[in-house]
Amino acid sequence: MQTVFRAISDPTRRQILGLLADQAMTIGEVTDHFEITRPAIAKHLHILEEGNLIRVEIRGRERLNHFNPDPLKNVSDWVAIFDRFWDAKLDNLKNALERDDDS
Repeated sequence: MQTVFRAISDPTRRQILGLLADQAMTIGEVTDHFEITRPAIAKHLHILEEGNLIRVEIRGRERLNHFNPDPLKNVSDWVAIFDRFWDAKLDNLKNALERDDDS
């Protein structure tokens, strides 16, 4: 899961995942959406591939990048553990606001 967290820790990589969630793209198509160099995009794609968040399909001379959402399920399950914490905090806030309204 560490490689997934590394991959999604960067805002550019999160944007790339958003693009690839809509459709598979070549590196050139991804690069067209950013004001950074093609080698920089290639590095981001490599990190996403290491995290198994994208799958690369080779078509002749092109490498088509596909979004793979499966590793994000593990992250979602882990984050869900903390829902109880936030639910309790929000309940406490609600109760405090209701007490203030009654005053």
